[in-house]
Amino acid sequence: MSKLRVNAFTLSLDGYGAGPDQSLANPLGVGGENLHKWMTKTRSFYQMIGKEGGTTDTDDDFAVRSFENVGAWILGRNMFAPSRGPWPDDNWKGWWGPNPPYHVPTFILTHHKRAPIEMEGGTTFYFVTDGIHSALEQAKAAAGGRDVRVGGGVSTIRQYLQESLIDEMHLAVSPLLLGSGEHLFAGLDMLKLGYRCTGQVATADATHVMIGRV
Repeated sequence: MSKLRVNAFTLSLDGYGAGPDQSLANPLGVGGENLHKWMTKTRSFYQMIGKEGGTTDTDDDFAVRSFENVGAWILGRNMFAPSRGPWPDDNWKGWWGPNPPYHVPTFILTHHKRAPIEMEGGTTFYFVTDGIHSALEQAKAAAGGRDVRVGGGVSTIRQYLQESLIDEMHLAVSPLLLGSGEHLFAGLDMLKLGYRCTGQVATADATHVMIGRV
């Protein structure tokens, strides 16, 4: 049965999924890029950016697993663009260039309409203006029985958690403190929402934590 998943989502030790002051220069907020050392060294990441090399270790195993059986993605607008409000123009087509790493239909949550964008490699961006439930319904239909992956950011994941819609999560907790930014769990009672920790694996650069619904 199709699942709604979060995979390879990195948090700081104090629970922040992005640093403060996100912008074009700092898409993950100030200090946010430092969280992702566990991922950026892996062979999977090297392949995403068209390079050879990278590690083939436990961190890479989790990165590989994060793409398995994914038939569609859901992203918040921040994961697609640095702009806010009405779209300034149609020139911006995402952070990743002409061939983004999704390779399946990808649904962007936004308040502002925009025509779908076909990219290289099988990615098509669809812009959903009528909420998280509509995005999930469309993504599941597009996934054709495979899983739907929520890529972030923090606000988007929180909205799906608040509705207990996420079936399983893999969080990579980086041994760094951010101090401020976007906190994933602030105000959420994960136990009352029906979630439990189902496993953990530690590496030098992250503690990989699995969370599932009971």
